Amino acid sequence: MLDEPRSGRLAAWGNALLAGFVSPDDAAHRIAGDDAVHRVSGLPGEDAPVGLTLALGRLRTLGAIGLRVALPVPGHPLGLSGPPEFNARALEAEEAVVAQGAGLGLVPEVFEAGPEGAAGPDVHVEVVWHCLPAREAPPADVPSLGEAERELAEALREATEVLSRLDVAGSGPVADAALAAYRARAEAGRQVLAPGYPPRAVRVLELAQRVGVLIDIARSAGGDGREHGAAVSSSEIAARAEALRPVERTARRAQVAAYNSAVEEQKRRRG
Repeated sequence: MLDEPRSGRLAAWGNALLAGFVSPDDAAHRIAGDDAVHRVSGLPGEDAPVGLTLALGRLRTLGAIGLRVALPVPGHPLGLSGPPEFNARALEAEEAVVAQGAGLGLVPEVFEAGPEGAAGPDVHVEVVWHCLPAREAPPADVPSLGEAERELAEALREATEVLSRLDVAGSGPVADAALAAYRARAEAGRQVLAPGYPPRAVRVLELAQRVGVLIDIARSAGGDGREHGAAVSSSEIAARAEALRPVERTARRAQVAAYNSAVEEQKRRRG
């Protein structure tokens, strides 16, 4: 499911900090979320990994004026602009953050520990953000908010049509769980983006995540409304993946546009 990536949290709350909307400690807390700890390795001027509060302050000192998100996958370097080493690390993680103005990029590496089969609060999660040189250039394939919103409206129709053709309109335990998790977050009044983001960005990100839920349902359910099993052949699974690929691509593009809109708005104000 296209849920909130860690790079999205880092960019959103890092941008709020750089704009003066939140304190360093509050930004670090929001970025870490449910993870145990986040550290940044390879930061210029630091010989060892440092905590988020110090790292965010150091990035600002190094010239960072905004943070952009990249969500690349094989064949689609979404949000990347080089150099090759940074692109390769970002592609492996399928996410990264670029510190605009500092010429640096951050790629997360996630470490999990806990009892076998454990989930949720029983899993201890540590994240190390590896700091690498990043090129100051227009990122690949990132739409404007307006373009993303228009594309998402069509993607939502396509995802709904795929579900309808598969006759899996929300049935099955995995589908039920995906819908329940999405509704729980919405009902909890969660803050989708940090302070300082335009309302349109919030709307686009929420819609992208909704499309992600539908993609998750379509992928997990069989032709009879159950999860993958004997009812779904390998050719049917492949056909389903092919049908969903452009929808997922659109949703990822919209996510990046939403997270990056704070930097775009800042550029627009500066002229």
